[in-house]
Amino acid sequence: MRTDHATLLRALSALLAYPDAELRAALPEIADAVRAARALDAGLRDDLLALADDIAGADALEAEARYVDLFDRGRTTSLNLFEHVHGDGRERGPAMLDLRQRYLDAGLEPRGGELPDHLPVLLEYLSCREPAETRETLADCAHILRALGNTLLRRDSRYAAVPAALLALADAAGLDPHAPTPPPEDLDRSWEERPAFAAPEPQAAIAQPERRSS
Repeated sequence: MRTDHATLLRALSALLAYPDAELRAALPEIADAVRAARALDAGLRDDLLALADDIAGADALEAEARYVDLFDRGRTTSLNLFEHVHGDGRERGPAMLDLRQRYLDAGLEPRGGELPDHLPVLLEYLSCREPAETRETLADCAHILRALGNTLLRRDSRYAAVPAALLALADAAGLDPHAPTPPPEDLDRSWEERPAFAAPEPQAAIAQPERRSS
């Protein structure tokens, strides 16, 4: 069970990664991990496999440009979680330091150019932790995952399959493309009322692999 948990989270992390040549070469292995994921229902697995097929079938430059346009040019689809609630505010720095310390306390040394709140980085961390911590952490940020997923659905992006799968792992309500988008101040208030991440429990873990870059 622990191995399946880790494999699925790493597959979900990879599906949100920049679709460079290394990622595309790994897509068959990622698809196998999704097919074997008993924690997700058949519909969610099919949606994730459709995303993998979409990345694999697209022209390489087109897939990369689409990814940049989708995730790197707007707050509502940013994969940096704290950007959804803090924006560029001064609260973001301390939150980032706290999250990085959480990784360090677990024995993980973040590497690469991504920030600690980058969703694929968080999923890599959770792949080294117990399933209970994964459920709690994803539930704590479910409102962000849902807002992100709903926006991706409204843009007809297959990437919405990943937030949908994460909400299912959190036993949280799923996506609804017709749900109104909360204004930034409402997201901020929700974050203040409920911490994004639970306090870490000491546990040995393997080092976090470096994220691929273009």
